[in-house]
Amino acid sequence: MNGHAVSIHSLRHEESTTLLEEKSLSDIESEAGRADIEFRFNNHTQRNTRTRAIWHLLSQPPRTCLRTISNLRPACSLRSSILRIFIFLLPSFIQSRFIKHTSSHNHNHNRSPNNHDPNEPQKRRLHPTSYLDGMRGLAALFVFFCHYFYTCFVIAQSYGYGDSNYHVLKLPIIRLFYQGPPMVSVFFVISGYALSLKPLKLIRSRSYENLCATISSLIFRRGFRLFLPPVISTLMIMVLLRVGAYEWTREFAYDDKYMRNIQEIHYERANTTAEQLVDWGKEMFRFVHIWDWDAYEGSTAIDVHLWTIPVEFRASMMVFLTLLGTARLKTAWRFAWVGLVGMFCFRSGRWEVLLFYGGMVLAEVDLIRGAHSDHSGQEVQKTILPPLPKTAPISKAPSKRTSKIFWALLSILSLYLMSQPDQGGASTPGWIFLTSLIPSFWQPPLQDPYRYYQSIGAFLIVLCVSRSTSWQAFFNSAPIQYLGKISYAMYLMHGPVLHTLGYAIERFVWTRITGVETDMAYVGGFVLASLAVVPLVIWVSDVFWRGVDEPVVRFGKWLEGVCLVDE
Repeated sequence: MNGHAVSIHSLRHEESTTLLEEKSLSDIESEAGRADIEFRFNNHTQRNTRTRAIWHLLSQPPRTCLRTISNLRPACSLRSSILRIFIFLLPSFIQSRFIKHTSSHNHNHNRSPNNHDPNEPQKRRLHPTSYLDGMRGLAALFVFFCHYFYTCFVIAQSYGYGDSNYHVLKLPIIRLFYQGPPMVSVFFVISGYALSLKPLKLIRSRSYENLCATISSLIFRRGFRLFLPPVISTLMIMVLLRVGAYEWTREFAYDDKYMRNIQEIHYERANTTAEQLVDWGKEMFRFVHIWDWDAYEGSTAIDVHLWTIPVEFRASMMVFLTLLGTARLKTAWRFAWVGLVGMFCFRSGRWEVLLFYGGMVLAEVDLIRGAHSDHSGQEVQKTILPPLPKTAPISKAPSKRTSKIFWALLSILSLYLMSQPDQGGASTPGWIFLTSLIPSFWQPPLQDPYRYYQSIGAFLIVLCVSRSTSWQAFFNSAPIQYLGKISYAMYLMHGPVLHTLGYAIERFVWTRITGVETDMAYVGGFVLASLAVVPLVIWVSDVFWRGVDEPVVRFGKWLEGVCLVDE
């Protein structure tokens, strides 16, 4: 056992991700009303006209299409309904290709050469901090890999520990693609940055009235943003339990022949649906745990990966409180105060709050150096790939080269620190001396020692990426940005998918194709199964993102608008 998960053996080392950020979804509203009116009108005409209307609807951006579909009359034909369901279940990146094809096929004759068809897919647009979304998305994928790998392999120990850890995949930096704990630290730094950025802009412009309204909005919507999607995802698990999906793989989930390392809790099926729902309600009440600073209080056995959600909520409230408390201070005094509070968190072993404060500090530093502004001092609104914002040519070439080398070397150092072993650091080559430097107060039961250098590395890597256009170009690439969009959905969905279809696929491959008699057969079966499991998790996450995650964000904004006093 590598001690990463809340399992039948341990609660201490399970890692996951929060990936939580307040997002603007104004682009979802575009063209929805017009498409709905046109579809309803055409639905009463002849068959060929109705078909063109359906294709016209499908040529809308995916989110507009889904919103329009949700408002359609029940009188639509069965074929149209099935088609809409099929389109909804397609991954968004396939929808985009399909929409592009149908748009060009059906609308070219209605478009003049000088007019842009608003129904065509638009180019990807990036904000100056879009690279943070990419970092979040890639880290979410690595957390999923961690939870997928550790059921079968010991991944907490690093290269050179003991007699059996000499595989190349256990080397520092390389091991990060399946090492979950440092990714959690990255998420917390990014969350602190994202939540602080807008309030800090208002603080620095002395817009205190707008600051009050902004933080009030963030606090009001934070609980909905954090807790409502997991409530829905765990309710879905209850449905899977009632239909027997968890029973299909229950024996496999606890079979040492296949699950050779961590055996996660495979939630129990109650005798009746009523009992199951009552149990779910009690678990959700415990899950919304904001009264205790124990990192694992609030964990739910329904999905053992969700323990970071209450942690994220508490740390968010600390950031909001600090922003308000330091809003009228001079910049230097605000840094000094945050530094003192950070030192107190460090001494108290509150690594999660310390990382949030680290993100807050990075956000203000970027504002001070104008990282989000053009050279005239105006804030950059949006940029279209492939160009990235370039720094002004104010330094000589050797200085630029030196700066690039510095940030590249610091990036390597930060990735190495993030690779701190989760177990056995004091006996692992390359970590023996570093582990001896960890303060005595950063030891159990107060704290997990492996979070010490992982937290430092997470802070440094976010700093390095914010200073490197090369890093930003990577994290702004289309595949990584896509992972950023579905990151929270992936966090919520990878657990139930693994426990149902994932385990079923692994069982089929090991029992029907490769066997497990030799290590080569066992590993080969795992790799073969992953070719189906990984795309499956991404697909389900994509659907959950569009069907649940984005509507929850809109719901929070709508509810706030309903509750606000009239000014």
